[in-house]
Amino acid sequence: MTLETLAPADLDADAFDESVLEALGADDYVFKVWGGDWCGDCRRQLPEFGAALAAAGVPDDRIREFPVTKGPDGKEGELVEEYGIELIPTVVVESPEGEELARFVEEAEVSIAEFLAERLADVEATA
Repeated sequence: MTLETLAPADLDADAFDESVLEALGADDYVFKVWGGDWCGDCRRQLPEFGAALAAAGVPDDRIREFPVTKGPDGKEGELVEEYGIELIPTVVVESPEGEELARFVEEAEVSIAEFLAERLADVEATA
């Protein structure tokens, strides 16, 4: 099962700040995305995030999609428990070695791409 809402919106690279695209495309980051096609927040936010990843040149093999369903005890799906997923969309950015570097949960005052780019810039600055 795929996460259809992560399909890139019809936006070109000019729609994004260059620093955001540079941050997302740097260092072979792995993007793990939990969401649900039934979820309003996911339908609103994930298409633009998918477009940002595409504009940043992030290859598909570094984007992992984890569709989430609503169960009687909360969110259900692959790695939901292991990553403590309670709200969606959730995006975890990991190093190629599997170290968590940044996490976006449900919503912020800026887009998912901008939020993660800010966190990843901080990681780069302290490296």
